Amino acid sequence: MSRLFSPLQLRDVAFRNRIFVSPMCQYSSDDGMPTDWHLVHLGSRAVGGAGMVMVEATAVSPEGRISPHDSGIWSADHGRAFRRITKFIKEHGAVPAIQLAHAGRKASTAQPWTGGGPVAIEQGGWQPIAPSPIPFAPKYPTPRAMTDADIDELIGQFRLAARSSLDAGFEVVEIHAAHGYLLHEFLSPLSNHRTDGFGGSIENRMDVPLRVAAAVREVWPAKWPVLVRLSATDYVEGGWDLPQSVRFARALKPIGIDLVDCSSGGLIPGAKIELKPGYQVPFAETIRREAQIATGAVGLISDPHHAEQIIAEGKADAVLLARAMLRDPYWPLHAAETLKVEIDWPKQYARAK
Repeated sequence: MSRLFSPLQLRDVAFRNRIFVSPMCQYSSDDGMPTDWHLVHLGSRAVGGAGMVMVEATAVSPEGRISPHDSGIWSADHGRAFRRITKFIKEHGAVPAIQLAHAGRKASTAQPWTGGGPVAIEQGGWQPIAPSPIPFAPKYPTPRAMTDADIDELIGQFRLAARSSLDAGFEVVEIHAAHGYLLHEFLSPLSNHRTDGFGGSIENRMDVPLRVAAAVREVWPAKWPVLVRLSATDYVEGGWDLPQSVRFARALKPIGIDLVDCSSGGLIPGAKIELKPGYQVPFAETIRREAQIATGAVGLISDPHHAEQIIAEGKADAVLLARAMLRDPYWPLHAAETLKVEIDWPKQYARAK
């Protein structure tokens, strides 16, 4: 019996398997609105057999976008625009999910295939905001330090985005607190140099992300799960690390967060990271054990036997695939064949099984 293809239950949501599609930026939105590209991109992964399909980092405000071409959900109109996508995902057996995000000091950048880097205000960009006025990298603009009013507004933006996500038909929402974006910037002492109640001690640095999590959980129906994506370490001495991540996960649990999606890095350019298949799995395993909360493992997982082993050995409750899913939208169907697991194919494709 395959553990990878066993169902997973989070609250009242039953996932048909433990293969989740990671949120992956497509840089293909128009004023934050999803396009036909998103329908095909996300819909094909549902047809391909994934248990959950998650929309890319979706900004809670226009200024929260990584690039001017990022997905957004800062209005009811944005929520309605996602309805045909969530409907299609559900019709094909997967659970539709969305990641809510604010890019913080890493906002206002160009699409990667055009060279990336900051987009100047006169070219359609904007001044980023952050916990402290510390640029991401030497050529990046200095962000404006957030005021108390900005923080209150941010929490309201996440709350509104969650409501719009609910109206859009999503059944799972994930809060993005990883990869050097705004909530991660509050957590790490490398990017948070504040001297008020939002900086200094770990309790103070966790305050804004915890407030955001509480606001989203308050809006989201009790029957459906809320996830948090976390960078478990900055890979830099004196930065955010795994022991702090465990403390943060422990604080998320009583709020009602159901699963921690364990990634890493992204805060500091040039951090030394030893990339190899499953390099982030130990983070998921440690947080799952020490915080007693469900976790998702992510990071160059592409071999079905490896994915099976991660779940079978209790290192995580689900695996989230990114590049592997870009290469093969039908990875779950092919993984089942590799693991000799009998699963249904879409009836339109059954003759090719």
